[in-house]
Amino acid sequence: MFFYNGIFPFIADASKFIQDKYPGYSQQEAAYITGAVFDTSLILLPIAGILIDHVGLRGIFVTTCAVLTVPVFALLAFTFVPPLVSMIWLGVTYSFAAASLWPSIILVVPLANFGTASGVTTSVQMIGVGVCNLIVGQILGSKISDVKIPVWRWRQVMIFMLANTICCVVVSILLNIVDSRQDNILNKTTKRSEATKEENQEPSETSALLTDSSSNANKIN
Repeated sequence: MFFYNGIFPFIADASKFIQDKYPGYSQQEAAYITGAVFDTSLILLPIAGILIDHVGLRGIFVTTCAVLTVPVFALLAFTFVPPLVSMIWLGVTYSFAAASLWPSIILVVPLANFGTASGVTTSVQMIGVGVCNLIVGQILGSKISDVKIPVWRWRQVMIFMLANTICCVVVSILLNIVDSRQDNILNKTTKRSEATKEENQEPSETSALLTDSSSNANKIN
């Protein structure tokens, strides 16, 4: 929930934020830059899914994505680095988080309850996003969309998003701790990665057997 609390409310106002903070961007250009989050995800999500299916370690991926998202909102809050950098960066972390987080539900609940678990999870997420949108609206304080909002108000919004992301880091670390006490359900390596390890071990074992057999033959001779 905390991860999406920092992303969806931000994207809803990102175009306006870019125009108000960064000089020289038209409304159309700001909208294109905001869309870079989803453009990046469009490309990376299938790749992220294949990688996570091959490797596993979903809990570690979620924590890593949360940690790597923290600098994004720090850049947006305290620097004037071109916003496209932050949008692409956010798209990368969003892609890997989505590919590792949602498929994890089926690993921790019975298959017969998968629909219920998905519905409850999505509901909780939407509650968090809705509340965060209300808080962002209170921080910005403007009822007229055409009025330029002061940069200091936007900075408070970015700090709020940063706080949500830090909460996500803490919760994901706790999740991994709990998972380690539950036989690493989320952080198990997949059958594909285990098969790869076995394939890598087989040649070494075969060579060891050949070496032993050749040494025994030499002793007999």
